[in-house]
Amino acid sequence: MSTILDGKHLVLGTCYYPEHWPETMWEPDILRMLENGIEVIRIAEFAWSKTEPEEGRFTFDFFDRFLDLCDQHGMKVIFGTPTATPPAWLTEKYPEVLNADLEGTLYRHGARRHYNYNSLVYQTLSARIVRVLAEHYAGRKCIIGWQIDNELNCEREWFYSEADSAAFRLYLKKQYETLDRLNDAWGTVFWNQTYTAWDEIHVPRKTISDSTNPHEVLDYIRFISVSARQFCKMQSDILREYIKPGDFITTNGMFANLDNHQMTAESLDFYTYDSYPNFAYCLDAYRDVPEDLKDRRWSRNLTEVRSISRRFGIMEQQSGANGWNTRMEAPTPRPGQMMLWTMQSIAHGADYVSYFRWRTSTIGTEIYWHGILDYSGRENRRIAELRQIHATLSRMQELAGTRYEAKVGILKDYDNIFDARLDKWHGRIDWASETALFNAAQKTHTPLDYIYLDHIQPEEMADYSLLFYPHPALMTKERAELLRSYVEQGGTLVLGCRSAYKDMNGRCVMDKLPGLLSDLTQADIPEYSFIAPDAGKVTIDWNGTCLEASVFSDLVDAVGTGKLEGIYTSDYYAGSGALVSNQVGKGKVYYYGSAFSEQAARVFLEKFGAAEPYSDCIKVPESCELAVRSNGQSRYLFILNYLSTPAVVQICQPMVDLNTGETVSGSFEIPGYCTLVLKV
Repeated sequence: MSTILDGKHLVLGTCYYPEHWPETMWEPDILRMLENGIEVIRIAEFAWSKTEPEEGRFTFDFFDRFLDLCDQHGMKVIFGTPTATPPAWLTEKYPEVLNADLEGTLYRHGARRHYNYNSLVYQTLSARIVRVLAEHYAGRKCIIGWQIDNELNCEREWFYSEADSAAFRLYLKKQYETLDRLNDAWGTVFWNQTYTAWDEIHVPRKTISDSTNPHEVLDYIRFISVSARQFCKMQSDILREYIKPGDFITTNGMFANLDNHQMTAESLDFYTYDSYPNFAYCLDAYRDVPEDLKDRRWSRNLTEVRSISRRFGIMEQQSGANGWNTRMEAPTPRPGQMMLWTMQSIAHGADYVSYFRWRTSTIGTEIYWHGILDYSGRENRRIAELRQIHATLSRMQELAGTRYEAKVGILKDYDNIFDARLDKWHGRIDWASETALFNAAQKTHTPLDYIYLDHIQPEEMADYSLLFYPHPALMTKERAELLRSYVEQGGTLVLGCRSAYKDMNGRCVMDKLPGLLSDLTQADIPEYSFIAPDAGKVTIDWNGTCLEASVFSDLVDAVGTGKLEGIYTSDYYAGSGALVSNQVGKGKVYYYGSAFSEQAARVFLEKFGAAEPYSDCIKVPESCELAVRSNGQSRYLFILNYLSTPAVVQICQPMVDLNTGETVSGSFEIPGYCTLVLKV
C-alpha cells in the first residue's frame, strides 16, 4: 500500500534515470538515497527503447535488474509510461506521428514531446507499450504508482499535423452535426469564410495577416484539450487493468490548452506538479514580477494545482540550477532556498515532494539542469540540505492529510481561460487582474483559492465568504444562476469589467451589457474603453476611498435595485459610474468597471474584512507569505520568509513551534529563506 498521499505521511522522493548511469552505480545510489531520506523514485518516463528497441521486439532485463535492487532495499518506485519520447525507429517509419508547426513543418526526432495525440498509429503503438509495461511490471512489490507520459502539452500546446486536422473535423461533426450550424456558430459569413464541405476545415493555418477566425480557434483549443485528455485516458484505462490494489495513477505538469480538472477526474487518482521557483529568475514571463514576489509567485501556481486536485504531490521540485544547453540560465538555489521551496509546496497542501533530479545529467540537452548531486556525485551543500529537510519533516508528520484553508476565492473557468489566450483584449485585462489579486492577497496575508466554476458543486461555493470573478467574458444562463445562488445564500461576489459580453462560441452578444449578468448586477454599461495611454492615472472614488483603475473602463449605471457605489474622478468620463452594488437575498454582488490594480484589489479585501484574517493571533510583515493548513481541529500557520534577511513576526498568543516542539509567543525572528510552522 502506498504511503503517498495516504493522509498519514509526508514523503520525499526524487527522479532517477538508471539508463543514464553505469549499472555499478545503481545500488550505491539507491542506498545513498535511502540514507538521506528519499523513499520513492520516479523512473522510465523517457526510456521507451529500453523495453522496445525495435518495433515489436520487447526486452525486460534492464528494468528487471534495477527493480530487483529496489525490491531488495525497500525503495518504492513510480513507473512512468514513456510516450513523451517516441523512439527513432518509430518516428522514422511513421512520420505521421510527428507534430508540426503552424506552417506544416514537422518537428523531427531529437528532442521530446514531438508527437501528436491524434495519429492512429501513435495511439496504437502507445497503447501497446503501456500494456506491455503494465503486464510485466505492475505486479512488482516496489512499484506503488504510475505516471502517465510526462508533462502533457509541455513544449508545444498547439498541434498542426494532418492527423489533427482529420480528428478536428470529427470533433466538429460531433459538436455541430451540420455545416450550417458550424457556419453560424463561427460567423463564417465574415470575410467569406463559409464552409461547404467538412474537408475544407483544417486546424488553424498560416494566413496572410496572421489573423484567424476567433470562434474557430476557441473550438480548436477545446479540441486540443479533448485530444490530450483522451490520450491520457487511453493509458489510464489500460493501467487500471493491471495495477495492484492501493497503487495509484497520476501525471505531472500543468500546461496550457488542457482542462486539467477534467483529465484528473477522468483518469487520475491525484495530480502532481513540477515546481521550479527559480524560473522566476530566467523566464521572460516573470520579468515584470516585483523582486519581492519572484519565487514567491510560485504560490500562485500551487494554488492552481490545489484547485485541480485537493490531494496533490510534487513530482519535480527544484533542487539545483535550471538550464538547457539551448536556453535558460538560472542560478543554483541559495543556501536555504531548497528547504524554503519545499515548505512552500507543503504549505499549499502537498504531502509528497520529489526532487528533480538525484544526479545531474552529464549527457544531452539538460546538462545544466542540476539535481541534488553534481556531475561527480560528491557530498555537497544540497544533499546536506536534503538531510535537514528530511529531519524537519520527520518532526512535522502530523501535517499530513491536513488541507489548505481559505475563505476568499477567485472564480475561473476553462472557456474564459481559452478565450483569453486568443483574444488580446480579454487576455490583457485578465492577466492584469489575476496578477493584481494574487499580489494583493499575498501582501495582505489573505489565503486564497482558485475555484473553477465549470468544475464545482454549488454547495462548495458556500465555503467562501468572498469570491472574485474578474472578467468572465463568456457566460451561460446556467453559470449566471450558479452565481445568483451563491449570492442569495449570503456570499459576496465581485465582478470586473468586460463581463458577459460573449456567448460560448466567443461571439459578442447584442444585449445590453453585462449581458446575462445584467439582472444579477442591476448594472448597465452604455460605454466602455481601454484606458488611453495619455490618460495618466485613472481613479475612482468609492464612498471616499480612492481606487486606481487599470487597463480598461466600463462606464456603469445603476438600474432597478442597483446602487451606485463609486464614480470615476479623472479622464473624460469623470463623474460616470464605476462601481455598482446590488443586494440579492442574503448577499451582495458588485460590478467593478475596471481591471484590478494591486491597490484596488487590496482595498476590496480590506473593505470586505477579508485581509489579514489571522491578525488576532499573528502579525506578519509583507515580505513573508502566510499559508494555513487545517484538519478541522488544529490549524497550522506557515510563515515563509522569501528574503535573505531575517523577518520578525509578532505571535499574539501561545503557539507550538512544530519544528522544535516549544511553545512560543511574542516577537519571533525568522532567518532568511526559512519557514516557521506554528500549531494553534
